[in-house]
Amino acid sequence: MKNKLTHILGATALALVASQAMAADLKIGFISSLSGPVAALGIPYEKGIRAAIAEHPEIAGRKVQLIVLDDASDPTTAGRNARKLVTEDKVDVLIGTSGVPGAMAIAAVARELNTPLISPTPVTIAGPEGAWTVTVSQPFPLMVAGVVERMKKSGVKTVAFIGFSDALGDLAYDSLVKSADAAGIKVVANERYARSDSSVAGQVLKIVASRPDAVFAGNSGTPGALPYIALAERGYKGKIYGTHGLINADFVRVGGASIEGLQVPSGPVLVADQLPDSNPIKKVSMGFRNAYQKVNGAVPTDAFSSYTYDAYLLLADAASRTKGEPGTPQYRTALRDAIVSTKELVGTHGIYTFKPDDRYGSDQRGVVIVQMTKGQWKLVP
Repeated sequence: MKNKLTHILGATALALVASQAMAADLKIGFISSLSGPVAALGIPYEKGIRAAIAEHPEIAGRKVQLIVLDDASDPTTAGRNARKLVTEDKVDVLIGTSGVPGAMAIAAVARELNTPLISPTPVTIAGPEGAWTVTVSQPFPLMVAGVVERMKKSGVKTVAFIGFSDALGDLAYDSLVKSADAAGIKVVANERYARSDSSVAGQVLKIVASRPDAVFAGNSGTPGALPYIALAERGYKGKIYGTHGLINADFVRVGGASIEGLQVPSGPVLVADQLPDSNPIKKVSMGFRNAYQKVNGAVPTDAFSSYTYDAYLLLADAASRTKGEPGTPQYRTALRDAIVSTKELVGTHGIYTFKPDDRYGSDQRGVVIVQMTKGQWKLVP
């Protein structure tokens, strides 16, 4: 009887230990556009975070559980996925998604359910509504300012805008107007199109008629190639610029010869091998490339997979400073506080420092200008 009781107590103790070990796992709810118009960004996002987890399967001594959901490029689905991940799967942190409208939908859920969100997509939410969100993507005003500086050096006096008819397009246009005005450059057109459109012929005809020195496109992914193709078909010879949302292999493939000479801002990771050894971002970026190649069998050709890699680095650093038990509201709050107090964390896209009134962690160290030259992105000195 005594032996039986000892056996039962021992089994119970083991079960309790196992239960505690499971409860101690750190759960990441990852949402990305693995299908739909934004998949050209969303698929690299997933590859990047899987490379990060393969390289660092534990965070602060805890096993990491990654739960991946596809939002099909739909903001409503993104928000619904976020709610499921928090309420049903009990995740400790959300990471996602691939488009600004979807990221805003997730941020609303993150605020409501008091769960930290690390967005790889630039999303600006002012005041208390953004209290649970940070982003590892460089803010559009910072990136667009870098492009406008390049325009000014190239003698551009007038620029036409064409972009998505959504939150990303608005963000890009507002950033362009502000920087262009300060640089003495006049914005002479504001044309828009939907991500799902198959033609922008009408918009481009209006742009060409305005005879701008340059055209700036506020878009991203494969649909971002449409304006450049249309401009080339109509023989436009002015300078062409774009956002950091265009740096992926599918965009380059679809754009082809029409994007030759295109200049866009980027994080340093894209041209890491061209950076001086003294730049601390180079070491982290080359480490990312090695991790990505081990998992995916090839080196990365985009700038998006490294955003989710940086999101994971940010999470790992914050979790190492967070006390408490994962799976609890108290832990989520402590984790959020640790994330927003991050200082000088070196990533692939920049060196991150967050402030109470600024949830973008990047500064000028996270911006370079690259140019499309014969199918390859090259650093512009």
